[in-house]
Amino acid sequence: MKLYLDNCCFNRPYDDQSHLRIRLEAEAKLKIQEKARNRAYELIWSYILDSENSRNPFKERKEQIAKWRNYAVADVVESDAVLSIAAMLQEQGLKKMDSLHIACAIDADADYFLTTDDGVLKMATSIQGIKIADPIGFIKEVLA
Repeated sequence: MKLYLDNCCFNRPYDDQSHLRIRLEAEAKLKIQEKARNRAYELIWSYILDSENSRNPFKERKEQIAKWRNYAVADVVESDAVLSIAAMLQEQGLKKMDSLHIACAIDADADYFLTTDDGVLKMATSIQGIKIADPIGFIKEVLA
């Protein structure tokens, strides 16, 4: 199973863990990453992840997240196909960066796009070509 985690997802363990939802999403995301490291899931990386992560002001976080690129089975680069998909997603109301992440996941034929972004999650059912879930929802659906 191919998974694409967006930048929000990769950063979840660094968020304020005093909130129950954030703590649960962080634990779920860490479990998913453990399975990706053990090759139970195939991780997809992209130029958009590189771009967003490069702007992370926290050096240690940036370095730790960048290491996940080494576990990826695919690294999506910018292409006309990706930009075309992203443009269609923006027409549906997604923000530019979110649409580019999802377009990369679709282009790589990922089974799931995982995010903690509420705006993306609210639009999940209207996006065709990929299943979108938060880490908790993914674990409930896949590991249930």
